[in-house]
Amino acid sequence: MTENLQPDFYFEIAVNPPRTVPPLPPPLPPAMRLRLAGAVLLSAAAYYVYLPLPSGVSEPWKLMLLDALFRSFMQAVRSDVAHALGVCHRVHLLNQVVSWVEVIEARSCPAVHVTDSLLGGVPARVFQPKSGGAERGHILPRWRVGARQRAITHSWFTYFTGMRSYDLLCRKMAEDLDAVVIYRLAPEAVFPDQYHDALAASRAFLSTQILERYSIDPERVCVSGDSAGGNLAAAVAQELSSDDSLAVKFKVQALIYPVLQALDFYTPSYQQNKAVPILYRPIMARFWLQYLGADPSLEPLLLANNHSSLDQPAIGANTRSKLDWTSLLPGERKKHFRPLVKETGSPGVVGEVPALVDVRAAPLLAEQGVLGRTPKAYVMTCEYDVLRDDGLMYVKRLQDAGVSVTSDHYEDGFHGCMVFAFLPMMSSVGQRSMNNFISWLDHNL
Repeated sequence: MTENLQPDFYFEIAVNPPRTVPPLPPPLPPAMRLRLAGAVLLSAAAYYVYLPLPSGVSEPWKLMLLDALFRSFMQAVRSDVAHALGVCHRVHLLNQVVSWVEVIEARSCPAVHVTDSLLGGVPARVFQPKSGGAERGHILPRWRVGARQRAITHSWFTYFTGMRSYDLLCRKMAEDLDAVVIYRLAPEAVFPDQYHDALAASRAFLSTQILERYSIDPERVCVSGDSAGGNLAAAVAQELSSDDSLAVKFKVQALIYPVLQALDFYTPSYQQNKAVPILYRPIMARFWLQYLGADPSLEPLLLANNHSSLDQPAIGANTRSKLDWTSLLPGERKKHFRPLVKETGSPGVVGEVPALVDVRAAPLLAEQGVLGRTPKAYVMTCEYDVLRDDGLMYVKRLQDAGVSVTSDHYEDGFHGCMVFAFLPMMSSVGQRSMNNFISWLDHNL
């Protein structure tokens, strides 16, 4: 008997036809690849440069580009490579690089004779109109400051724009005003050294010898400065106006977005513009500490207003009244902001950094009697500047002391805008502010 055997399982093998692999696309032409790479880089650059800004800022894209440049500089400073290698301190390195790019020799032009000189032993640059008819004199103090083994430029714009921007401004002032303009070249020092330096230069400027050398009318002399220079100009004006031994005194003072106090980092302008370039709120606190030669680790205490709390024995009610923005600022500047005055804070800070309440470093804290003796004033402020309220409070205090004050406020301005009245970073508000400043001097000096 034949048995029909059937398998219990089967193998089934299927053979798929070979797949057809599509050919690779042809490579992009070199020009197209270049465009694509450029688009990627441009997108990355735009991402780095873009920063949300208030709608009222003048020419925001220029400010964004400027801020990106400054941030790059700051990153270079913070890298610490040169410092780690023992070459030099990082800020010394940056100062040197900026000097290579910006500092220029004293070069005369057809309208203005430019020379470097000494003013009371202090290095200065003199801009003298060649017309020979100059009767007005103008001194602009600018200082670079250092602390122990570290050094910074106290004024943000001396730090990053160097002498070139101020050289152009001084030339224009000398030519348009037919005035001798003396610009204080920046040394490295910390408070109070640079204050004494400013005072020495100003006393020499007011001396009969200097006035006669440059044919300056002693009744037509002015002191001015911007940012940190405005701080020093205000302090010098206070000191010399109260010095009865001087035969010649300044006729006017011109303060451009001056920094005048370091006790309140919660004024409305500090709150409103804390993230607006190019002078950010934390950077301002850092600069104050470096300027005063203080421990940089105190920065968080300043930013929290812990250093000006009510338990600070060195800050009395009289001092607080001089920077009480709730009474010194107009309503449109106070807006919805609230003061921050802490009951308890860090009571040892002012004892560690007594210059915080020194009127030579913080001119806003001067007594009314001192302010009342200062000359007629021009104070420029910008809406998008953390220092706006320093200037506006000083305007009110000067007016309350009986001083004639012109308050020139720019609703679309930002800190340092005047030095950007020239190429390559020319701005509309920079040109307007510079022209108005020179026009005021022309009518009042």
